[in-house]
Amino acid sequence: MRHQKLSYRMTPGDEVEDMYILLNEVKRQIPSVTAVSSGAIASDYQRLRVESVCSRLGLVSLAYLWKQDQSLLLQEMITNGINAITVKVAAMGLEPGKHLGKEIAFLDLYLHKLKESYGINVCGEGGEYETLTLDCPLFVNARIVLDEFQVVLHSADSIAPVGVLHPLAFHLEYKAGSASLTGSRESENSIQEKTGLVFEVQGECPQNSEAMCLPVAEVTDSVEVTDNRLNISRTKKDSTFSICCWLQETQKTSAGLLDDLRVVLKQIESKLVRYGFDWGHVLYIHLYISDMNEFAVANETYVKFITHEKCPRGVPSRSTIELPLLEVGLGKAYIEVLVANDQSKRVLHVQSISCWAPSCIGPYSQATLHKEVLQMAGQLGLDPPTMTLCNGGPTVELEQALQNSEAVAKCFNCSISTSAIYFVVYCSTYVASSERLKIQEKLDAFLKQMRVWHFEERSMSKVLDPIFLFVLASNLPKSALVEIKPILYVTDDSETVSETVQDLSCMKAPSHWGFQHANWHESCFQKCVVHEKICAVILSITCEIAARICSESLDASQSKDCQTSQADGGMGRLSRFCIYLLNKIIVENNFSWEDVTNLRLYFPTSLSMPMVTLSAIFSSAFDELAVMNPRMKIDGDSIFNLVPVLGAGRSATMDDIITCELFAQKS
Repeated sequence: MRHQKLSYRMTPGDEVEDMYILLNEVKRQIPSVTAVSSGAIASDYQRLRVESVCSRLGLVSLAYLWKQDQSLLLQEMITNGINAITVKVAAMGLEPGKHLGKEIAFLDLYLHKLKESYGINVCGEGGEYETLTLDCPLFVNARIVLDEFQVVLHSADSIAPVGVLHPLAFHLEYKAGSASLTGSRESENSIQEKTGLVFEVQGECPQNSEAMCLPVAEVTDSVEVTDNRLNISRTKKDSTFSICCWLQETQKTSAGLLDDLRVVLKQIESKLVRYGFDWGHVLYIHLYISDMNEFAVANETYVKFITHEKCPRGVPSRSTIELPLLEVGLGKAYIEVLVANDQSKRVLHVQSISCWAPSCIGPYSQATLHKEVLQMAGQLGLDPPTMTLCNGGPTVELEQALQNSEAVAKCFNCSISTSAIYFVVYCSTYVASSERLKIQEKLDAFLKQMRVWHFEERSMSKVLDPIFLFVLASNLPKSALVEIKPILYVTDDSETVSETVQDLSCMKAPSHWGFQHANWHESCFQKCVVHEKICAVILSITCEIAARICSESLDASQSKDCQTSQADGGMGRLSRFCIYLLNKIIVENNFSWEDVTNLRLYFPTSLSMPMVTLSAIFSSAFDELAVMNPRMKIDGDSIFNLVPVLGAGRSATMDDIITCELFAQKS
């Protein structure tokens, strides 16, 4: 029996299980073995099966050829002295009697001719041909010489006959300077130095699958939590919505990260079940923790809830950052998930370490595409083959993170320079203030340069003009200085992506709380509207804007509140202005609150305001809007997620009082 689907599940009798048995025995006899290297270039079918076996055995999958240019790879193999002959042909233009037993160097030009004529893979990645290596630089002492072979015709198809070369006899021919098969250590070292293809891989191996696949009942020991500690929010869109869970913390209820994360994950899981869903419906997860030094603990708990078995169509993408949760009266873990009511998502999950992009070893993927929106996992400035951070500071890390993001985007036939709706840039607090603006300048320059290249190479017309959100975080994974999270629009067809320009003259939002339209309101936000399908908004309330809002208050008492403090009175006014302006943008672009998939409100700890207080202020403002707008449904859970940060804003100064991130999408 053979498992034919793209993603592999353990199937007795499948050839993959033979590989599992073999590698298990290798690991038993040679315990120092920690990784397996494969030659996968473009075949997801092959890569996923190797990764499945590695995951079950606690091994790291290495695939350094993954997504490399096949013409360059073929030339590199020939140049480096790899003598491989064809032992199977199965493609149009390849004849068993003529092309079997030929060296790849001999077939090089002919293979490229077939590529131009029929689109074959010149490295045989599509099964066009298979090879046997007779000699290469790693064969230090001897080469293989075939003495006798037989050509076996499997299919005499007139278009693409299939034939196999079956070796009958061979011998080893020792190389000059080599006296035996054992060789010399000096010779082996010289070969490694010459090739320069040996990388030192840093990082931990994934946990054994048996530890990762325990039933939830066994890993979610009940942690007592009172209802008044739990805070749940949910957007109202039926098809795609976000759920958020955080804990209100006190000294008496203080618990460790492990317990807090179990609680919020269990609460999210319970909510999913209540709505008729499970983890397989989750597209994206934001994991906020109070201490990045406990990342390993958080990950161990996370992988017991979200597993490959629970997500057969692919595990969610994820972003993890450290935030000042304790400073605003929260527990040590905070979870936000984006959920879809269908199983139409397409997930890219590469666990192999390669030169392509950073691997995701474990149950979190590089990117998830759903309904034309590509949610990309947070990307660090990691060098893919070594999985270590680039040296050189925040701008160097940013450039590498952008290159990694572009590599992921290419797998979906798009680019971060032409298809991005918006970017979220997380900056570590360890980045000096003087360096933060350089991050923004580098981001702008990188995207501009890429866009010019796309125009020249592909003659593309107008592309999306993305918007930006910068967030100052307490810490990032691996103590990185920068993490970037792009959100892209991916068309279903070949239509050129373009920004929609609408005639909004007939769509006017009603005034609420006495706010009237003013030209300066336009300076408070950025928006990106795509084909009347998607509306993304970053709304920024700086100190200067806050002062102006308060100076234009309806009565003197409100103005006094704003001038004296940012607490209840002043913040109440600011919250109403934010909601008024967001409502205005939504309505005037022909969207509704029922289209909103997520609404995050970032606030700095410098406000010195407990999160529960701020939550109550915004909840009150939304309740008032619902009274004034009968079509707006607000019942039960809040529709917004409050996110405590060290700073946030549309620019790298990140000095807003409140920053709103809204994303709406029509079904």
